[in-house]
Amino acid sequence: MSTAEIWRAYRTDIAALVRCSAEVLDGLDELRAAGWRVGVATNGAVDIQRAKLRATGIAERVDGVFVSEEADARKPQTRHFALAAVRCGTVLSDGGWMVGDNPVNDIGGGRSAGLHGNDSSWPPDDPGPDHTVPHARAAIDLLLLHSADHARTTT
Repeated sequence: MSTAEIWRAYRTDIAALVRCSAEVLDGLDELRAAGWRVGVATNGAVDIQRAKLRATGIAERVDGVFVSEEADARKPQTRHFALAAVRCGTVLSDGGWMVGDNPVNDIGGGRSAGLHGNDSSWPPDDPGPDHTVPHARAAIDLLLLHSADHARTTT
């Protein structure tokens, strides 16, 4: 078996192992219907990350995807978040939220890029994120509540 064949088999197998619940997929649709731009900002190899996003159904429910390998910009670098924002048709200065599970790469990097942060498991001795939630659907619900509150205060 060639190296290319081994890599293809690995990419296929790893994508087959990932899942995303229907409630999270529905939540992504709800966020977009509420006017949120939703994107994926991830470190890793392009072909593996995109295969996982397609396999889970996330790919068709987001406005943009940026994978670090595409431009050698890894989280927590601000450039990574800026490129992800562009993929979603926006810029960091418009504001936004970073939802993730890594205190340094996701929340710290997002905060350094000017984004609000949401995390499910923050170390108690570090400055925390703006909110913590137990799972992805809870983060979606929090964002939907935030957008509803914002709509009520700006109309």
